[in-house]
Amino acid sequence: MADPASASVWPAYGALLFLDLILWLTLFTALLWSQCAFFVNLTWLWVFRAFSWVLLHTVSSATLHKTIHNLLKPWVALLCFLPPVYDMVQTLVPRGGCAFSPVPVPVMVALSAVTGTLIHLMWDKAFPSKKVKKEQEAKVLMMRVIRYSKPDYLHLAAAFFFLILAALFESSIPYYVGKIVDGLSGEYKHDSFLWAIACMSFYSFGSSMFTGLRGGMFMCSLSRLNKRIRHMLFQNLLKQDIIFFEENKPGSLTSRLVSDTDKMGRSIAMNVNVLLRSLVKTCGMLVQMLSLSWQLTLLTFVEMPLLAVLQNFYNIHYQKTSRELQNSMAEIEQLATSVIRSVKMVRSFRAEAEELKRYQETLDRKLQILKRKGIFSAVHLLLRRCLTLGLRVAMLLLGHRLISSGQLSSGSILAFVLYQKDMSSNMRQLVYVYGDILNTVWSAEKVFMLLDRKPKMKEAGDLVPENLEGRITFDNVTLSYPSRPESKALESVSLELSPGKMTALVGPSGGGKSSCVSLLQRFYEPQQGQVLLDNKPLNEYQHQYLCSQMAAVSQNPVLFSGSVKYNIAYGLRGCTIEQVKEAAKKASAHEFICKMDEGYDTDVGESGRNLSSGQKQCIAIARVLTRKPKILILDEATSNLDINTQHTIQKVLSGSKGQTVLVIAHRLKTIERADQIIYMEGGKVKEQGTHEQLMAQKGLYFHLREKLFTMDSEKD
Repeated sequence: MADPASASVWPAYGALLFLDLILWLTLFTALLWSQCAFFVNLTWLWVFRAFSWVLLHTVSSATLHKTIHNLLKPWVALLCFLPPVYDMVQTLVPRGGCAFSPVPVPVMVALSAVTGTLIHLMWDKAFPSKKVKKEQEAKVLMMRVIRYSKPDYLHLAAAFFFLILAALFESSIPYYVGKIVDGLSGEYKHDSFLWAIACMSFYSFGSSMFTGLRGGMFMCSLSRLNKRIRHMLFQNLLKQDIIFFEENKPGSLTSRLVSDTDKMGRSIAMNVNVLLRSLVKTCGMLVQMLSLSWQLTLLTFVEMPLLAVLQNFYNIHYQKTSRELQNSMAEIEQLATSVIRSVKMVRSFRAEAEELKRYQETLDRKLQILKRKGIFSAVHLLLRRCLTLGLRVAMLLLGHRLISSGQLSSGSILAFVLYQKDMSSNMRQLVYVYGDILNTVWSAEKVFMLLDRKPKMKEAGDLVPENLEGRITFDNVTLSYPSRPESKALESVSLELSPGKMTALVGPSGGGKSSCVSLLQRFYEPQQGQVLLDNKPLNEYQHQYLCSQMAAVSQNPVLFSGSVKYNIAYGLRGCTIEQVKEAAKKASAHEFICKMDEGYDTDVGESGRNLSSGQKQCIAIARVLTRKPKILILDEATSNLDINTQHTIQKVLSGSKGQTVLVIAHRLKTIERADQIIYMEGGKVKEQGTHEQLMAQKGLYFHLREKLFTMDSEKD
């Protein structure tokens, strides 16, 4: 039993047993009082126990805790339906000289209650109740997936309509096959034989046609659902903060975006399709089977719960191995992606053998999971077929008896065998698909976690001033990265970047220069203090507006697969080719672009692999110049260019009036002309002033310049 509810389960057992006893006493009293044989009937016993089940179920739902009610639902069904099932089984076996009454005797009623309780307790031990909570959560997730399919309700409605027609038509085919066999044996007239062939052909054609229409509609809904979810997921991923991408591997996110969204779609287009199809076919076949032989139908009912229990055990293992396999595939994808992206590093360190070994280990782990899955599937298949074979033999023996007694024809027994075969297949599919839906829904949970995730940073405001001065102020800012919360990247930093001035940040690596840039671009939020733009916090500005007023060029610029024109005009709407060329000329990129085979339409390749490092920087600078930003950030932006090109670009970048320029450079010669130089070390501002002022102080800046100057002289 579930731990929270175990203390209250036994009183609930007793209360429901007492209520059921009152119902039995009421029935026996009515029979004794009326002395009427009208009620002594198997059909009325089923009606009475069905009424008892509805009453007990209603009382349990209304008075008991939801957890206890869910636990007792199977037991209530066993308690109510074991007596009529027992009487029905009696009709299938010879009774000798024993008198038979379909109304159970008191001893059998008590025995049914004890048996039902024991079966329920054993079932609860074999299938722990902790699954109830998981299944409820899975149902919630499943309903959410279905809600995402609402825009496709017309396609789904048409698909369900064709599904019902296809199932009904298909369930009629075996019946007319039996009629054809009877016609061949001479039991029917020639006209009846031709009519049976015509009906079988009609239902076969209708089943094929409606099955095709059903499949087409479901696949159309699947494609639209996948497109919708992937668009929503990708849109939400783009809104996440940088911390999120540092905590999650790209391969894992790609797996969620591609494979998991595809599984979500299959839960609607395939699993629900199979579930409803099997359910409708089962209902249709059940009606046909009862019309042929109710005795054989009862024997078929013995097979169904046994197959359901066997399939349920298999589903538990299948869900576990499927999750392990999914994680293993994500690990393989992540490893392969990282190695391929860093193949130059792998080659330079001669680590091919080591990476191959790591990849082989991940493949071996996946293979072990597949082996376990295959062995369990083989054992499950063997047990299932042995069970089916045994019951099939019993059914044929009973069928022979019915044929000998004239209750059934040869064609009818053939039709029943065909129905029973399809019925078993449908029951297996119902149980299997239910488990597969739960497994698929857990994939959906991972997608929903990403869809529901909100950025941890403060939401951007709606401030959009017409005139921006561009004054930036760091007011006592302290920053610690989430990956290293105990270490302060910036500590009580206060500085100001003035409009129309160039400010340079210098200092040793790890001093906090790049952290200042990250705060300016709102990649992170400071733990203390704030960053102001024109005396307003950065988070109060509209995100699109802030990005249009601020641009950065790094030492290793990012280019996207596409044309040169696409990369220069990236993110700008309505940017003309003339504007692109003008920016390229200022960035000294126009000349080498024109020498390319397709000019500005040349594909730069993934991450700009078709270009040199210097060409990438020139295109990145041209991309910045097309925006004409109010605030310009240069982080070693010209480190890969020759001296002449550097001077040309620096004149262009520093020539804009009223522009706030922040420069980070290790070459001190490139920042000597800065209006303000700030020396940072250990996350703190140590010195600030002009080049002349700092040299006169002969402090940290002076010693750093002398050290670098000496190193450059030794290289020369």
